[in-house]
This record gives sequence, C-alpha cells and structure tokens, in this order.
Amino acid sequence: MKVTVELSDQEMTEVLELTGELKKGPAIRRLMEEALQLRRRAQIAQKFLSGEWGVELETYEADQERERLRLQEIAP
Repeated sequence: MKVTVELSDQEMTEVLELTGELKKGPAIRRLMEEALQLRRRAQIAQKFLSGEWGVELETYEADQERERLRLQEIAP
C-alpha cells in the first residue's frame, strides 16, 4: 500500500541518516518497521511486568537446592 507522508527536509535527512538508507522510500519503510518492532517489544514486556504473562520454572528451586548441596559437599 502506498502512503503519502509530508516531512521537512531536515526530518527526511535525519531519517536517511538514522536508517543508513540512501533512498527515501526504503528509509521511511525501515524506520516504520523498527518503530513497530519496538512497540511490539514494549507490549510484550508490559505483559510480563503486569503479570498477565509469566514463566513457570517448575524445577528451578529444586535444581538450585541440589546444586547448593552439591557445592557444599565438594567444598574444602
């Protein structure tokens, strides 16, 4: 889909510099893709921080305890 966007010369120059692209179209596309990716990452992070999503490590604590005991046994 094509979209018309109005940018100042200064903004376009900055977009080209930030993206490293030489042409305007690819530069704007890359900037847009990166912005979307950052927003998606922020949304995922927020789900973990809010507790909506989580990770269950069922054997983590037991494994840690076993490792602690093993290290105590071999310690001088």
